[in-house]
Amino acid sequence: MQRRALFSFAGAALLAGCGFQLRKPPDFAFDTLVVNAPESSPLGAELRRSVAAEGKVRVLTAAAAPAPAASAASAPAAASATRQVTFDLLQEQREKVVVGLNSSGQVTEFQLRSRIRFRVRDAQGRELIPDTELEQHRDISFNESAVLAKEAEESLLYRDMQTDLVQQLMRRLAAVRPQA
Repeated sequence: MQRRALFSFAGAALLAGCGFQLRKPPDFAFDTLVVNAPESSPLGAELRRSVAAEGKVRVLTAAAAPAPAASAASAPAAASATRQVTFDLLQEQREKVVVGLNSSGQVTEFQLRSRIRFRVRDAQGRELIPDTELEQHRDISFNESAVLAKEAEESLLYRDMQTDLVQQLMRRLAAVRPQA
């Protein structure tokens, strides 16, 4: 019994000694994020929800964001106190490509791809993250006798890729440091 306890403490000590830490919530260096994405974009909606869930950053849509010239002219001190960053979703694309055929020419495997292009700017229009492309892909087998099940699996995989892309965006936004 004592050996088991000793081994469990040794394992915990090894993990603590190597610098292992659980992933912490992102720490954003800005107060306001303007998400310039179409209202119909599921990725834009998930990004807005994820950033707002952190509770430290105010998330606005492009339509609700104040114009930079109007806010700078009316209250220059307030504009400098509020650090605003704009996320521009330039392109969002989903693809389904055939990657496998059987001997009779029937499709046996697809590759699902989800690709986005974006950039991040500060309130003065300076690029903090230049035009960047992120891509996720998943392979899916295809069976003609289970078409409905494969459609549901495809939808689930697209949703999973979207969540992965949003997590990557969250980490990139946390690394952004607007200039004063």
